[in-house]
Amino acid sequence: MDQEIRFQITQLLSNWGINTMPSDGVSTSVMVIASLIIAMLAYLFVKRGVVRAMNIVIKRSKVSWDDIFMRHKVLEKFAILIPALVLSILIPLALTQYALMSSMIHRFLSVTILVLLIRAVYSSLDAANEIADVNLVSRRLPIKSFVQLFKLFLFFVTIIVSISILADQSPVYFLSGLGVMTGLVMLVFKDTILGFVAGIQLAANRMVSPGDWIQMDKYGADGSVEEVSLTTVKVRNWDKTITMIPAYALVSDAFKNWRGMSESGGRRIKRSILIDIHSIRFLTEEEKTRLGKIYLLKNYLTGKGQELNEFNGHIQDADMPVNSRQLTNIGTFRAYLKEFVANHDRIRKDMTLLVRQLASTKEGVPIEIYIFTNDTRWTVYEDIQGDIFDHVLAILPEFGLRAFQAPTGSDIRSLKEASSS
Repeated sequence: MDQEIRFQITQLLSNWGINTMPSDGVSTSVMVIASLIIAMLAYLFVKRGVVRAMNIVIKRSKVSWDDIFMRHKVLEKFAILIPALVLSILIPLALTQYALMSSMIHRFLSVTILVLLIRAVYSSLDAANEIADVNLVSRRLPIKSFVQLFKLFLFFVTIIVSISILADQSPVYFLSGLGVMTGLVMLVFKDTILGFVAGIQLAANRMVSPGDWIQMDKYGADGSVEEVSLTTVKVRNWDKTITMIPAYALVSDAFKNWRGMSESGGRRIKRSILIDIHSIRFLTEEEKTRLGKIYLLKNYLTGKGQELNEFNGHIQDADMPVNSRQLTNIGTFRAYLKEFVANHDRIRKDMTLLVRQLASTKEGVPIEIYIFTNDTRWTVYEDIQGDIFDHVLAILPEFGLRAFQAPTGSDIRSLKEASSS
């Protein structure tokens, strides 16, 4: 194609009476300078005219994806190809009498055109990756991994084609030698290959996407995924530090993804309060009457009272607690907590709602609350959890219960003072 264009230009210049076969240094210099001027004018026309006009159209358009291409200066980088193309056509005409120099310059310009073309394609790929991020496509597919892999492929193609152009050999000649270097290539690019395969698995199984909250203790990662690239996953931890995890590690090692929690709209509260075992006892009649005034316990105490009266009515000496069933303060407290969280406006009623007693420990009897909040935001979640347990701790004395607390220095001093007095 270049030869055809040069022939047409030669015919045109001959018709204008211009000598296209310069035989001296002055004529050659004039032709070279003229070629440079034409290349510069062509570049200015495309840059100041065509590209500027297209940018104006892009700014006025209603779609946003073309603005991203403009921000990455894709058109400007393609425009730089114009002067190189013009020079690759005109310079050989100016250097007709200098075959060796013409050939060397033509090869250099060919490599330059290839590099500039790949540079423009790289910018287009970066713009496409940003468009995918804006449209949240990258949450379903590892677009950046594919972009990086394609860039790597283009890089090797550019190197091979450039060498073939400079050496004036077919690219197949150099590609045939890559078979011998396959082992070395796999060793050098082991992380890249493993990362790409892992990226495919991560995408196919939707294991992790940008925006997910993941936790991977082995790598000290606990935060939001910012970027999934060809070889690494970038995590911004909640303490604002950055952790880089190898992509294949997410496939080979265990990690926790909190996406399910975010998508469900409920975040779990699983916390227990330790009750001092010495404060557990049966309720007195006076306490039953007082607690019966708590609106959350009215139905429970009424129904439970009838059940116990029916059961105890068939037992001799039912006035002895050991012979009969009696209400305990911890059981009543557990019933109150269940009604309390069930009526809480920030708790999901369609998810697990449980208040249970766990096995006793040396610290006391654990009463665990297992519920889900209706807001997954961290700060709101902590506020809800704090409000619930503030109330739980404050309400314990109403049931004659105490929370377990290990003795402190002041407790020991008080005992010492009491014993000395």
